[in-house]
Amino acid sequence: MKAVVLAAGEGHRLRPLTFTRPKHMIPVGGKPILEHLINALKIPEIDEILLVVNYKAEAIKAYFSDGSKHSVKIRYIFQERVNGTAGAIYSAKNYVDDDFLAINGDLLVSSNAVRSIIHAHSIDESAVTLAAVQTERPEDYGVLRVEGGRLVDILEKPAMKLAGNWNLVNAGIYVFTTRIFDFIEDTQPSERGELEITDSIRLAISRGEKVSVTKISGDEWLDIGRPWDLFDANMRVLKTIRPEILGKVEEGAHIRGPAFIGEETIVRSGSYIEGPVFIGDGCDIGPNCYIRSYTSIGRNVRIGNACEVKNSILMDNVHVGHLSYVGDSIIGENCNLGAGFISANLRFDKRTIRMRVRGEVIDTGRTKMGVIMGDNVMTGVGALFMPGVTVGCNCWIGPNIVVYDDVPPNTILILEQQVKHRSLEAIQ
Repeated sequence: MKAVVLAAGEGHRLRPLTFTRPKHMIPVGGKPILEHLINALKIPEIDEILLVVNYKAEAIKAYFSDGSKHSVKIRYIFQERVNGTAGAIYSAKNYVDDDFLAINGDLLVSSNAVRSIIHAHSIDESAVTLAAVQTERPEDYGVLRVEGGRLVDILEKPAMKLAGNWNLVNAGIYVFTTRIFDFIEDTQPSERGELEITDSIRLAISRGEKVSVTKISGDEWLDIGRPWDLFDANMRVLKTIRPEILGKVEEGAHIRGPAFIGEETIVRSGSYIEGPVFIGDGCDIGPNCYIRSYTSIGRNVRIGNACEVKNSILMDNVHVGHLSYVGDSIIGENCNLGAGFISANLRFDKRTIRMRVRGEVIDTGRTKMGVIMGDNVMTGVGALFMPGVTVGCNCWIGPNIVVYDDVPPNTILILEQQVKHRSLEAIQ
């Protein structure tokens, strides 16, 4: 069976991180989201992975190539026009000739969950088998109405929570027969102007096709759609980390809990690492740093003296100046944080933190949330960022600035003040 992985989208809701990379290539636990998904597809039932790509496809191709380094076979399908999930699946029509798996490329999912869906399809003889999961945010997904294991109806992103039988959502994992392409051809664009696979499935139901539903555990599935979802994904991956120390840990440094420390990385004396933690190759940590649990640090990262990093993702080539605090934050590649950098992550009133996503202010549901920073940002000494702000790529943030609002890409912020020069003689 072939697996069609939908990885063409840009990921607008994950900006500013996706200005410079596809959302599927954002790292969690030391590897891109898409790599974790591909690892879950390394099962006997899958003999080839078809990656449907478009936005910054070259980054995905450069990393995965033909898949041989990852022990899988990968072919690429370039989706000329990104026009919805049904359009992405339809682009694979000429590449599959039998039942196939289709899965959203921004999911963390277990191999067991994938196997269970394939197995259910093999014994149920349905035109479509889709995975369902219970979630606390049903209004963000396609909500399913299921009777006797069969899908009766699906409501895409309802405005409010529904009672009764509407207690499961579409997990974005399907097994289709090739008949699905006929229904996609008859699918009309949604209000968003996109071809939605949920509309194609509803069309199949209306024409008498059997659509089966298989429930999977929320512990084996995670949708990564907004910046704060990355913290949950990072935590989930790090809980399964295989401890290994390939670099050098100086005498006087302490490691407590599982930690992966990459080659040519040095952890200097006085540093304290509280796992689970991932630290990539070529890093320089300390001296006297505190790296707290659920932190992922990329390659060639420098964290200076007396810094604290907590529950954060630092991408490749980040420099954190001495006496800094990075808490509950995501820092993009090639950022240089000046000495005394602070990411505030807690409101005075202890309320949950709100962020602006695609122009809409949304409650993250988190009481701890720092800054989300794109690539190539430089901050001066003493810069402080308030909870939940985003900073676009290629920004310069001057010294001693308190950033209260989101900063667009390619912006320079400086603190202007008038200084009067008077001679000592004049004062006397």
